[in-house]
Amino acid sequence: MQKRKRGKCNIPLTNFRAKQIEINGIVQGVGFRPFVYQLATAHGLRGRVSNTSDGVSIEVEGDQTAVEAFIRDLTGKAPPLSRITRIESEDTPSTGFPDFSIGNSRSKGRRHTLISPDMSICDDCLAELLDPGDRRYRYPFINCTNCGPRYTIIDDIPYDRPQTSMRGFMMCDRCQSEYDDPLNRRFHAQPNACPACGPHVWLADKNGTAVSAEDPVAAAVDCIKKGRILAVKGLGGFHLVADAANQAAVERLRRRKNREEKPLAVMSYDLAAIRAYAVTTPDEEALLTSPQRPIVLLPKRNPPLLADAVSPNNRTVGAMLPYTPLHYLLLSGGFRALVMTSGNVSEEPIAIDNRDALSRLAAMADYFLLHNRDIYLRSDDSVVKLIAGRARFFRRSRGYVPGPVFLKKAVQPILACGAELKNTVCLTREDQAFLSQHVGDLENLTTYQFFIETVEHLKRILDIEPAHVACDMHPDYLSTRYAKALDDVDVLEVQHHHAHIAACMAENRVDGQVIGLAFDGTGYGSDGCIWGGEVLLVRLDGFDRVGHVAYVPMPGGAAAIKAPWRMAVSYLYQAFGKSLLALDLPFFRTVDNHKIEFMIDMIEKRVNAPYTSSLGRLFDGVAAMIGLRDTVAYEGQAAMELEMAADPDAVGGYEVGVHRGGMLAIESAPMIRGIVEDIRARVHPSEISMKFHNTLVRVFTRLCEEIREERGLNRVALSGGVFQNALLLSGLSKNLGKSGFQVLSHTLVPTNDGGIALGQAVVADAMLRKP
Repeated sequence: MQKRKRGKCNIPLTNFRAKQIEINGIVQGVGFRPFVYQLATAHGLRGRVSNTSDGVSIEVEGDQTAVEAFIRDLTGKAPPLSRITRIESEDTPSTGFPDFSIGNSRSKGRRHTLISPDMSICDDCLAELLDPGDRRYRYPFINCTNCGPRYTIIDDIPYDRPQTSMRGFMMCDRCQSEYDDPLNRRFHAQPNACPACGPHVWLADKNGTAVSAEDPVAAAVDCIKKGRILAVKGLGGFHLVADAANQAAVERLRRRKNREEKPLAVMSYDLAAIRAYAVTTPDEEALLTSPQRPIVLLPKRNPPLLADAVSPNNRTVGAMLPYTPLHYLLLSGGFRALVMTSGNVSEEPIAIDNRDALSRLAAMADYFLLHNRDIYLRSDDSVVKLIAGRARFFRRSRGYVPGPVFLKKAVQPILACGAELKNTVCLTREDQAFLSQHVGDLENLTTYQFFIETVEHLKRILDIEPAHVACDMHPDYLSTRYAKALDDVDVLEVQHHHAHIAACMAENRVDGQVIGLAFDGTGYGSDGCIWGGEVLLVRLDGFDRVGHVAYVPMPGGAAAIKAPWRMAVSYLYQAFGKSLLALDLPFFRTVDNHKIEFMIDMIEKRVNAPYTSSLGRLFDGVAAMIGLRDTVAYEGQAAMELEMAADPDAVGGYEVGVHRGGMLAIESAPMIRGIVEDIRARVHPSEISMKFHNTLVRVFTRLCEEIREERGLNRVALSGGVFQNALLLSGLSKNLGKSGFQVLSHTLVPTNDGGIALGQAVVADAMLRKP
């Protein structure tokens, strides 16, 4: 049999294969090339692997069986941080490679490679961090290709060291040797460094003066043990840190941060520490230990082992595990948990720069643990909760961004500017939607500047220049004003609740028409009213509103959001008229009677009392009625406490009226009268709360069944901030499923306004394609 005489190859022609393989996805900066190199060597193959502007390109040749096994192993044994989105291979003429090598990066025009999110320290690096014999022992910036910073330190692509905040640190000979060795796990790890050549930490007082300490981290631990509050520069920004078991320290942190009651996140060294104060399931522990290391909302144990001030009036605690070497060093001080809350002034973005942090956080922190590796883009911790057996994002940020959401079909390059609260932005390219990290509430100049920085940064590192921009219909949103001020782009306005349901459809890769239940606190309706309890028939290119919670006045407008008793007055007035003043209800004992009469006057005269159909406001009103919460310290507090008060074993519900004159209107007045009757009968608030939840589940299931009979639609999409309520989401999903519906809900993006930019993007694309 004739032999092929190229290089050292003696494989029979019939068994010889040469392949060109193109791989797209997160395959740069994650150890993919050395993985390919080692895999090809193990299979006895020759060729070359190179980074390209699209991903990774492989030329490989050798025995056919070995080549086929190599291609299978590319996906089956890929590095932990990689994510292959597309792999294509084709036969090619042999080049006669003498061996297998790693080639230079090659440009192919536009850059379509994906950037890895920031990932927690891996087990190998953690072992080195804690090994007294290792040269990186207790080095706070230890990392390799399997872990460490990515998104927060990159300024441009390709992802090479000169394009990161490590550009100013020249590697020593030993680090350079690791970086150049394809068999080393630090091969081309761009943040690679050691104590001799890399960044360093130091402790400073609130004036920025360095504190003399042989080991700054150990000195910081001592400060925390003495009850001091530290500002610690981390991966995506600063945290304010205190001992979570020290009630006085946590209360002091709350006062300084002006954060009265909103829960504070905590971080513990390991799962055993978390299990001491929180109840965990295997699925929740899998989330806690994942490379993304999100904050996971967990039920508290009783009695609580942390300070009550960590999460007052709350049955849950937000816990996470360490994700940087510095966190492990701090927690090795023996703390049960450390409070790790965002280092920011209330309503402002998290601080990322040393000088800015010293300026903005000096009134809150006693000491600062600083370092000299710059953070190029802030990224808050992600927050998830396990609901109905699946992880749900409350905030999608560090660890997940800029990983894309993959769409059912390719869309045009679009920038979606998101909503006003919990803002994120979205850029689309082909079948990929890139949702940004959490930007926050666009209510001040600092956050708005961060919004603009995020847009420009994403456009740069994704190499996307959108020709179309989508925004909310609300004319006063800063994100809408930004969109309308842009030059040379088409601007498409998308109704808020249409975007909610479209986001749910997009992440579930669904088109056609669905029944959409869009439940939230506030959204600008196409009739000028404030929507939020909507029953919609939704296509990506449009929607029909077929039902909603009946309108009630919202006395004082936005002021009613912070004072739920105002909404209680509105719902009671609708049910009882002025005779509500004769009722003996809990909040009447805490709210001045003259204020209640003034609200009634506003309602009757329609002065500063816009109509709302918001289900979120109905939750607020009921919470106030039964004495849970007259005013709130943070958004959604009353609704959250109403959910937590519910007795899951309670049965029954209330009557609800449904007006069917063309538009379905869910009349709450019968339910309010039933709730008042229970209050007067001294039924416990926990039972009233559960009956309220049961009522909503029952009535909306029934409405979906009626729509199915009329329209033949069998898919229901659930979206909006109210679906952060586990009782409502679980109950409605279960009931609709029993009734034979296909239920769509969120698992890839938040159900709250943090996911709305995704919906805006796919709606805008559909509108552009519509004849």
